[in-house]
Amino acid sequence: MRISGSLRAGAVAVAGIALLAGCGGTDSGRGEGRHDAGGHRAGASPVANLKRIPGLGERLRSRIPAEAGQVVAVYGRGRNSADATVVLWTKNGGSWDRTRSWTGHNGKRGWTTDHRQDDKRSPVGVFTLTDAGGVLPDPGPGKGLPYSRSAAFAAPRSWAESHWHDFDYVIAIDYNRVKGTAPNDPTRPEGQAKGGSIWLHMDHGSGTSGCVSLSKSGMAYLLRTLDPARHPVVVMGDRAHLTG
Repeated sequence: MRISGSLRAGAVAVAGIALLAGCGGTDSGRGEGRHDAGGHRAGASPVANLKRIPGLGERLRSRIPAEAGQVVAVYGRGRNSADATVVLWTKNGGSWDRTRSWTGHNGKRGWTTDHRQDDKRSPVGVFTLTDAGGVLPDPGPGKGLPYSRSAAFAAPRSWAESHWHDFDYVIAIDYNRVKGTAPNDPTRPEGQAKGGSIWLHMDHGSGTSGCVSLSKSGMAYLLRTLDPARHPVVVMGDRAHLTG
């Protein structure tokens, strides 16, 4: 069942602005033509029938649940870099197909295995993807992740105008949050110090405060394509952490 924004997001509207501190940013500059850790250029033609998702070492690969049929891999350029390539891998029998890819960004200070509130780094790891939302209507109603539409997602107008649409589309990364709730639910099971509100969201052309960003069309595609029945996850980090 799809869960309406009025039921899921209304209860957290007051806390919404505070939670948005987990995302966004004010840096400038764009990265184009980047390659993922497997050497593939963002936007390149699909690749099919790979036995393993490239660019991942055994440590993280072993953490991908056996039932996962969709993997969003975020290949960060470097530990202290905000540039990334986002790739959707789809399981087809015993192999993986590289379905789509996009240039994107992560935390403006790079990556960390010990994410903390306001450290401006994205957490390295494997996380489930169970909930979505945003200011705009669901681009794939009835097809994808449960979607909570609410104006409470809107970025504060005190931010630079280039950031105003960051949260038009949002997919919650299940880091320090309660699954089955709207992405902007304020609950932090591991405490506030561990940070939260780590999302996939729309790109503004530069690093974020810990989220992963990609184009509006990319977000719409993921929202139409990610299927709860296929247990989607995100695997994210810089090259050294992904392959280590």
